[in-house]
Amino acid sequence: MTSNEQKEYLESYEKIVQICKQEGWGDPFSYARGKEIAAAIRLGHTVAKTLSGADAYNSSGDPVEYKSTTGKKAKGSYTGISVQSTWKEQVKYLKEEKILPYKEHYYNRFDDRGILVESWRLSGKDVFRLLLPKIQKSFNNSRNRKDPRISANITTGEIHKYGKQVI
Repeated sequence: MTSNEQKEYLESYEKIVQICKQEGWGDPFSYARGKEIAAAIRLGHTVAKTLSGADAYNSSGDPVEYKSTTGKKAKGSYTGISVQSTWKEQVKYLKEEKILPYKEHYYNRFDDRGILVESWRLSGKDVFRLLLPKIQKSFNNSRNRKDPRISANITTGEIHKYGKQVI
């Protein structure tokens, strides 16, 4: 026997999946997709139709990147970055595929109710400049790890110093 809350959850879950299918947004429960959809709607962006590449598109139609947290402060983790053969190739990959294709990176903080309570925007150029030395350090150490993928973070302090709060 299911409780009223369980029935409500199932009805809501099925409705969310139906809306996402109708809009072509993909699986809302895959990774952080639900947060990306919620952020795009709140920020007035267009939800990306695919799970790879841009998370959304701004009002100018430019692709944007989202980083989400439920922590007490906005921050952004860039994890699972593919390792290239050389540092020169790594920089090219970051410029052409991973960071600079997105003119804007948004750092979204959700509360424990799922509400977007804070959002900051940084330019792709600032993100690239801030992450490059961190990524280089991770790149140099990547061959010594079981999982060689690169990771680096944009800190709360960096977000506050270089970003603009939009929510």
